[in-house]
Amino acid sequence: MKTIKIKDLMVPLEEYATVSMEDTLFDAVMALEKAQEELDRSRYHYLHRAVLVFDKKDKIVGKISQLDVLKALEPKYDEMGDPGSLSKAGFSNSFLRDMLTQYSLWDQPLAAICRKGSKIKVKDFMYTPTEGEYVDEEATLEEGLHMLVVGRHHSLLVTRKNKITGVLRLTDVFNEIFQRMKACNL
Repeated sequence: MKTIKIKDLMVPLEEYATVSMEDTLFDAVMALEKAQEELDRSRYHYLHRAVLVFDKKDKIVGKISQLDVLKALEPKYDEMGDPGSLSKAGFSNSFLRDMLTQYSLWDQPLAAICRKGSKIKVKDFMYTPTEGEYVDEEATLEEGLHMLVVGRHHSLLVTRKNKITGVLRLTDVFNEIFQRMKACNL
């Protein structure tokens, strides 16, 4: 069986949604929508769920997930530290709901979302990938799969000679594994 390389499954950078660090949250959401509309659905079964961020030198320096967008719209989440770790720590649903009131989360009407989205700069809420979120395009699918699992990532930035060339998405890796399982005729 042929060894699958990361470059065989990645979404090339030019097909991914990108914005500048100086763009707004609204610009990022619009870039994501445009990339989703232009996505080759015969090749990719799943829509993009993130936007890549580049700096003044056109170097990719960050990512924005759907969760990052939602958190940016309610900056009081930053006061709580890492809100994602709270539910994993075993706090009850009642306690988590009470935080909504305690921190006055989402106390401004969602109608104000348009104003917020046009004022928040991407650089103020983007996520900067860690060393473990990069994989070489010549690496095997097994290596990419391992990095996704142990890092609990939804995607990895794919590189060639330290330059980002694409994105390896968990959904595409899962689809490849799923198709191979179906081919086994168990």
